[in-house]
Amino acid sequence: MQSEQPIRIVIAGGGTAGWMAAAAFARFLGPRYRITLVESEEIGTVGVGEATIPQIRLFNASLGIDENQFIAATQASFKLAIEFVGWTKSGRYMHAFGDVGRDNGLLAFHHIWLRGLTEGLSRPLAGYSLNNAAALANRMQRGPARTARMLPEMPYAFHFDAGLYAKFLRELAESGGVERIEGRIASIERDGESGDVTALRLDGAREVAGDLFIDCTGFRALLIGEALGAGYEDWSALLPCDRAMAVPSARARDFTPYTRATAHGAGWQWRIPLQHRTGNGLVYSSAHLSDDEAAARLLAGLDEPALGDPRRLRFTAGKRQGFWKHNVIALGLASGFLEPLESTSIHMIQSGIERILKLLPGAGVSQVQRDEYDRQTHLEYDRVRDFLVLHYWANDRDEPFWRERREVPLPEGLEHKVALWRAAGQLVRGEADLFSEVAWLQVLAGQGIAAQGHHPLADAVPREQVAEYLELVEALNAREVAQMPDHAAYVAQHCAGVKT
Repeated sequence: MQSEQPIRIVIAGGGTAGWMAAAAFARFLGPRYRITLVESEEIGTVGVGEATIPQIRLFNASLGIDENQFIAATQASFKLAIEFVGWTKSGRYMHAFGDVGRDNGLLAFHHIWLRGLTEGLSRPLAGYSLNNAAALANRMQRGPARTARMLPEMPYAFHFDAGLYAKFLRELAESGGVERIEGRIASIERDGESGDVTALRLDGAREVAGDLFIDCTGFRALLIGEALGAGYEDWSALLPCDRAMAVPSARARDFTPYTRATAHGAGWQWRIPLQHRTGNGLVYSSAHLSDDEAAARLLAGLDEPALGDPRRLRFTAGKRQGFWKHNVIALGLASGFLEPLESTSIHMIQSGIERILKLLPGAGVSQVQRDEYDRQTHLEYDRVRDFLVLHYWANDRDEPFWRERREVPLPEGLEHKVALWRAAGQLVRGEADLFSEVAWLQVLAGQGIAAQGHHPLADAVPREQVAEYLELVEALNAREVAQMPDHAAYVAQHCAGVKT
């Protein structure tokens, strides 16, 4: 039986997670729901999740956001790929968005490429990806390909200032009816019989009552963790980096449309070019590198002068043992943490919001809804974790940290994927796999894991046709990229001066 009173959703915490949730709820929930967000300006946010994957465009579009205005407001740049430098002795490779080559019916392109490798016909995989070719050339365009119908439209994501994005979404959410309350959460009030959270008690003896609470309080997880006792599954054995140093530097002269992840002796360093600055950070294992050494290494690896002192972050890779407990749902860092190697942090917020909306409770919450939310979220975390572990495990570096990574037993699902690839070049995408077969292909091949075979249908194609097709794909990509404008010029022309 539906209540006539509005269902009160209280979002605890602002930042990227809180304001993404608030903006989405304001957009999609009707007058039956009343949305309140509680945050304190005295509490800082992590704010380093500044690189994204293409699904962020779907989120922004669903909110009715004009893309050029968003880019101007958040000082964003475009992102076509992630470049991995130094993860193996072979040098560098890219995990680019979008297709690699073009499938032929049931036969995936990479099987033709694998056959070509055995016959000396194939060139490096990068040449068959339009996004890869454009990224390396520092070129950018939106919309359909200009020079050939068979070429795909380039998918893209963004680099942006996370603090500015939260501010942008706050304005959108408040204009949609979200009430923001300034205050620090002092305690959590619970119902003595059901155990549900009934209200947030703020400093100054104020209370914010609610029916459903979204915990966006970051690593502290004030509601889901401290108040409700949802445990945390520690993945340090698989992903041992537990520290990061972050520092902005001046805008890069090399204004690349891709993120760079450069391996070092005890982890890796990120580089994210924005319009007004460059985001930099060093992810590392404290068991292999001291904080002082990490700060010095980070500053020594900057392209441009630092704009401040390095800021240290501590974390433990892992996830909540339960994401929806009683009437509280964890979102963002309160639900878990996976290092930003593949730029998944903001997407995990986005997918969590989507699950909340799909499983949205009415006046009451059933256990089956909680269980399904948890099942889907656990799967997503596990699949992303496996993809990250692959980068660490498939290395040939000589340092102790990296040798240890090669010796760690793989999770069962990842071990299965690697075995299928090695045996016959087969790639299988399972339920809740965020990353496509093409994404796995680029990392497996880029990290030097060789496939011992390919699909037998690839052998049915005459050798000369294989050679001709591979050359055609590479030539068409090169021609398309040649007519694209420079990335910096494209941003300046279309996005930088848009009024917000």
